[in-house]
Parts: sequence; C-alpha cells; structure tokens
Amino acid sequence: AVAARLKEAGIRAKGDFSDNSPGWKFAQYEMKGVPLRVEIGPKDLEKDQFVAVRRDSGEKIFLPLDRLEESVKELLDSVHEGLYQKAKSNLESHTWPVTSLEEAAEKGRDGFVKAMWCGDTACEERMKEEAGLSSRCIPYRQEHLGDTCAVCGRPAKNMVIWGVAY
Repeated sequence: AVAARLKEAGIRAKGDFSDNSPGWKFAQYEMKGVPLRVEIGPKDLEKDQFVAVRRDSGEKIFLPLDRLEESVKELLDSVHEGLYQKAKSNLESHTWPVTSLEEAAEKGRDGFVKAMWCGDTACEERMKEEAGLSSRCIPYRQEHLGDTCAVCGRPAKNMVIWGVAY
C-alpha cells in the first residue's frame, strides 16, 4: 500500500517483504544506492507514522503517515542536494591549477588539474605520456590561468581539466 501510494505520486518505490533480516535489507539497498529508505513496522502503524532514513547522512526521521508523499518528495530533493554538494565540494578540493607539466605530474596523482593548453594534439599526448593525465573536458566556463600552454609554452587557447583515466 505504501509503495503504491508513492508510485501514484510519481516516486519510484519498491517494497521488500522478504524474510531477510532488516540489517541485511538495509545493507543491500545501501549498496544499490537507494537514496531514501522508508520503514514501517507495527509500532509505526500504531502511531500512524513512518521512518525515513537518508542515505547521505544516515539520519532517521519520524514523520506522519498522512504526509508520506509530500515528505518523501521533500526528503528526496534534500538528499539529492546533499549528495550533489558533497560531490561538488570533493571535486573542488581535489582540483588544482597548474602552470607546468612537472606540476601537473605531481598534483594530478591526487585528483584533477586545471591547465592552459595550446590545442596541439602533440601537447596532449605529451601530458599523457609524461604526467599520466589525459584531457577530461574543456569547461564552458573558462578560467584564465595564464597565457601559455603548460606543456609547450606557446600561446594557450583553452583551460582544460586533466586527470587520470581509469
């Protein structure tokens, strides 16, 4: 009934009525990346409530069952924003501006580097061979880190994000 209510509200939901222990179920769905777990047991039904558990923080929230759809939508938006901000912060704290091939080789091992590039394929290949980094993207929002290519020293055309390809 709960999963059907959520589906009617446009939320992808699945009920797990297997005989597996709650701990096993919780771990299974966490590994699958489920952003929000809704728990409803006999005591919750007596109190006309449900428990929502956020994947991003592990926080357990007790909410009224009659606000199930609205609460789940709000929580999903909040979890999405929390996960996005965490990923964005992680990316920003692991991306360094560099001005030389040597600096790129040193700092690129721990994340990404931003460097100016002349646009020459030979410089891209050299960055790959000597620093172990390949071009990941040329951002729409360009930052001016300098006027010359970090690899060859010629006039630069773009700022490029470089990183290790896995």
